[in-house]
Amino acid sequence: MTAGPDPGAAPQSPLAFGHTGETLHPTLVEGEVRVIGHRWSPRVHQIKSFLARSRVRYRWFDVEREEAAAGTARHVGTGEQRYPIVILPDGSVLADPDVRELARRLGLDTDPDATFYDLIVVGGGPAGLSASIYAASEGLRTVVLEQEVPGGQIGFSAIVENYPGFPEALSGSDLASRTVQQADRFGVEITVLRRAVGLRQQGEHRVVILDDQTELISRAVLLSVGVSFRWLDVPGCSSLVGAGVYYGAAIAEASACRGQDIYILGGGNSAGQAALLLAQFARRVVILALEDSIEETMSQYLVDRLRQLPNVEIRTNTTVSCVNGQNRLEEITIQNVKTGSTEQVRCDGLFVFIGATPRTEWLEHVVRRDEKGFILSGADVNCDLSQWPEWPLEREPYRLETSMPGVFVAGDVRKGSVKRLTSAVGEGAMAVEFIHRYGKVHPDREQREAAQVGEAG
Repeated sequence: MTAGPDPGAAPQSPLAFGHTGETLHPTLVEGEVRVIGHRWSPRVHQIKSFLARSRVRYRWFDVEREEAAAGTARHVGTGEQRYPIVILPDGSVLADPDVRELARRLGLDTDPDATFYDLIVVGGGPAGLSASIYAASEGLRTVVLEQEVPGGQIGFSAIVENYPGFPEALSGSDLASRTVQQADRFGVEITVLRRAVGLRQQGEHRVVILDDQTELISRAVLLSVGVSFRWLDVPGCSSLVGAGVYYGAAIAEASACRGQDIYILGGGNSAGQAALLLAQFARRVVILALEDSIEETMSQYLVDRLRQLPNVEIRTNTTVSCVNGQNRLEEITIQNVKTGSTEQVRCDGLFVFIGATPRTEWLEHVVRRDEKGFILSGADVNCDLSQWPEWPLEREPYRLETSMPGVFVAGDVRKGSVKRLTSAVGEGAMAVEFIHRYGKVHPDREQREAAQVGEAG
């Protein structure tokens, strides 16, 4: 039985089952979601990760290790045994639910309330949330479209210690939750699990098409779609994602790694933070880094802490060249990138942090991108509009404006951005200033008609 999303919390009494093993009515669990399923199920992992990043309290029960878990599954009467089974705090039961269905049942917004907005923010990471707060506080009707849950990459961080104003540190999901609350206070509309699949100009407006072909219309759009974890492209890896191979899922899976041998691939800060968390549960944590020294890519405070932990080992100049297992991860092949020598080792969990790729495939032929998919902005034109022959206006694009007027970009997805939390927050706030400038220079029809009436009067 595993509680979440705070695996570091003190153990709690087993509310889901009586001390003698008898099952209790689901409504006796106060305020917690219960997830019943198999340890190595990718679907269980998906639901646990969603709940953890959304800061929804949940408790996971492994049907293979806890007899009472299977008993509760039979007791709640879902008909055929389809795992994972999710029991909500009100006692209702979902068998193998779609994550969007689960979000709706938890009261999260998955559909926009309107069609027309002053500003559409695509992406609910630090840049997008920051922009939404500033825009809404200044009177713009703003919606944030997030394809997963708000927070972006920072939501995967077990602990954030160098963000100004929080001397005691906090988790990435906690920081994201606080920011969402602040945005909500200013009236920002935030939808989760909704993906933008298209963007086009329509006269004075910009139209964003969602994954169900719903169209939203606004005067301006901010692209803050962020980045996705770069996948490890080696034999055997893709089929074991969620079954021992994980991307940014340390918070959701940490307590399930108790007493196990865990490997982390990557030498950056995200890898270091994951190692600190996993070391609290795992028997052994091994960091595999390409570099000669992790000091090259990891903040010194993380390096110092890792070197003090007796169950953490750091191996440099290494990578993973193969992954093996039947229905679950069992072993990996470690390769020395300098000598080419390989070694097969038993592995209970592989957490991959090898960089990120921008989520911009859907913007091909819509806005200018570089060869890696990062979005170009006015800062890249260098006052030479010949670089953007499609640019239709006489003025130069604003600093964070893309090659489509009225569409702006901020955060990690922008070419040349500093991949830091505070930088993303700052860019989001700065984008709103340029959006205001755009609105003044290019007023919509209603604004022009109002101005003409005023002049006539």
